[in-house]
Amino acid sequence: MSVTNVICKIGDKEIKFETGKLALQAPGSVVVTSGDTNVLVTTVANESVREGIDFFPLTVDVEERMYSAGKIPGGFFRREGRQTEKAILACRLIDRPLRPSFKEGFRCETQIIATVLSVDNENEYDVLSLNAASLGLQLAGIPLESPIGAVRMSLINDNWVVQATNTEMEESVFDMVVAGNLNEKGEVDIVMVEAGASDDAFDKIDDGSKAPTEEIVADGIDSAKEYIAELINKQAELVTKNEVPIVEWPSVEDFTQEFKSQIEESVISEVIEITSIVDRKERSNRQSELEEKVIQKFLNEEEDNSKAIKLALKSIVKNVVRDRVISGGDRLDGRSPTDIRDISAEINLLPKVHGSSLFLRGETQVLNVTTLGMGRLEQMLDTIDTVTSKRYMHHYNFPPYSTGEAYMMRGPKRREIGHGALAEKALVPVIPTKVDFPYTIRVVSEAISSNGSTSQASVCASSLSLMAAGVPIREHVAGIAMGLISKDDNYVTLTDILGAEDALGDMDFKVAGTRNVITALQLDMKIEGLPSEVLRKALNQAMDARHHILDIMEATISEPAESLSGNAPRLETVELPKDKIGEVIGPKGKNIRKIEEETGVSVEIDDEGILTLGSTEEESLTAAKEMVMLIIDPPEVEVGTDYEGEVVNIATFGAFINILPGKDGLLHISKFHSSKRVSNPEKVLEVGQKLLVHVDSVEKGRVSLSLKEDLDISGDDKSETKKQGKRSNNSKSDSPKNRKRVSFEEDFEKGL
Repeated sequence: MSVTNVICKIGDKEIKFETGKLALQAPGSVVVTSGDTNVLVTTVANESVREGIDFFPLTVDVEERMYSAGKIPGGFFRREGRQTEKAILACRLIDRPLRPSFKEGFRCETQIIATVLSVDNENEYDVLSLNAASLGLQLAGIPLESPIGAVRMSLINDNWVVQATNTEMEESVFDMVVAGNLNEKGEVDIVMVEAGASDDAFDKIDDGSKAPTEEIVADGIDSAKEYIAELINKQAELVTKNEVPIVEWPSVEDFTQEFKSQIEESVISEVIEITSIVDRKERSNRQSELEEKVIQKFLNEEEDNSKAIKLALKSIVKNVVRDRVISGGDRLDGRSPTDIRDISAEINLLPKVHGSSLFLRGETQVLNVTTLGMGRLEQMLDTIDTVTSKRYMHHYNFPPYSTGEAYMMRGPKRREIGHGALAEKALVPVIPTKVDFPYTIRVVSEAISSNGSTSQASVCASSLSLMAAGVPIREHVAGIAMGLISKDDNYVTLTDILGAEDALGDMDFKVAGTRNVITALQLDMKIEGLPSEVLRKALNQAMDARHHILDIMEATISEPAESLSGNAPRLETVELPKDKIGEVIGPKGKNIRKIEEETGVSVEIDDEGILTLGSTEEESLTAAKEMVMLIIDPPEVEVGTDYEGEVVNIATFGAFINILPGKDGLLHISKFHSSKRVSNPEKVLEVGQKLLVHVDSVEKGRVSLSLKEDLDISGDDKSETKKQGKRSNNSKSDSPKNRKRVSFEEDFEKGL
């Protein structure tokens, strides 16, 4: 196989696609390059269909290699472990636009693997991998209805910039990935959008930058279309340079149209009646009864066709509901297209947590809990990125009981990670900075009941919980899920979709934001694409719904709580003078440990010299701060003053006594007792012992101490009565060795 490539100019960036050089055994193999970022994307599909499946078994994996960033993995084994959250989100980014793009009936097991070979931390690999995956599928001859092109659009200095680098995106207010395909007219239809405001978006807006409103975002999506078209055309150009294998892929037909028509003729009136029942449980029970009746009637005794019967009936139900909505009728639960289900909200449900809320929208319930902690509790990240920690974390749980099911729980699935990341993206712009609120913040959304849009309910619940916890978020953020039913050129946009409407509809469109700013957006299409005017209508309809929800949320709590929960740690920050950082820490962290041991307060110092004290007890916090301030600005040691000191170190010539924070004095061995000599200080003193001492002198910063009372030296077997007058020439103490030691002690006292 010869090496071929194409270079695509997108804005001022170049993207290179190359095939025929790496992974030669893979039917589809593409290396995509932008800057110094290189990703190998391979596509493989089995040529037979696995028995018994009624879904398309597509797997997308992103393999981040630490060597790509010149790093060695942390951990005991020093090799890559489970996928990072970023890699999982990249998997979803690739999967979502491609999955509906495969030809109907294609059920062969297909795997896409993107291996990050080199990363420059300027050009992100996710969008590059999506384009390369679309190209790789074509090169492998795997049947796509339409190739996919994708670009990243960033709102920088009031203009939409395509494929901005990470450095350029530091100035961005809003970033989004837009994916689309080419329709029969050669025009671009949008199939996926993933977007979010930057962390400091509101600060930039306050400084005069354009806010990502519905109109601005829609313009950005439209501006992406020309670049998407260029990418798809370049994919086609490289395909024509290569010999694409012709494979007779098997096509699976769950049921024939003739068979479906037979069933439809016998059940259509009953289906219309059942789908008109507003109560979900009653409707579900009646539909189950109908399913059993239809199976009994159409079951083939020679060959079990029960699965085909169920799927055909499901298709009939779907069409009936869709036709009714298109013709102007009510939705499944009796609502009009723009109606929102009943909403209620509650805060402070859980007595021992730092902040809690319960948000209900119809049968969807999300319980949310906010927890505050010290800075050291930030999530440490061992990734190929330059970011090493994460201060705000949003975790989303979807237990099986939320849908009345029972199955094995094995940790968060990709869907849960994706929903948590979307809610996090929606709320990050309103989270206060570390300077204003020096806490690590963890928010957990428990989807305890689900009937549509738990991810956006978790946005609402999180906003309520954060305010209840006293986190000074800028304003409330609400989220809403929109749906779509289309037929020919008729489009009906649905507000606040049910779970069933998500399944039978053509769009899943989630929009979150404040009253005037979109903070997060996620769009997935199940049809070929979405016209611009329909997208704009959906955005404005979502805005109206968001305002309605915000009214209810603000009626529950309109401002962050004035004080933190009694269970939450109180933090006190002190900016240390540069020349005092070492003194506060002390030798090997001695002073920090002392503060923590005596007060029970957690102490940490960052690289900027900001000291943070944390405790649930106000008195302890005050005491710890006083100890710190005494080290920073200690009182002067006064000669002739008595102090209660603590033994901090013992030497052969005496002991060092801490009398003030950061200030030690020497108690010479000769001053242990007024009439007896001590030969071994360790026999009569121990570290940590409290003593009442007197300051005899202060010379050149060196403090000389004496005792107010003699030490008890009865346990010192080497002690002896001090002799008066001149020692005999035979005295042991007059030996040359001993004279040298005494001389050293004297010199020490003199400050030499």
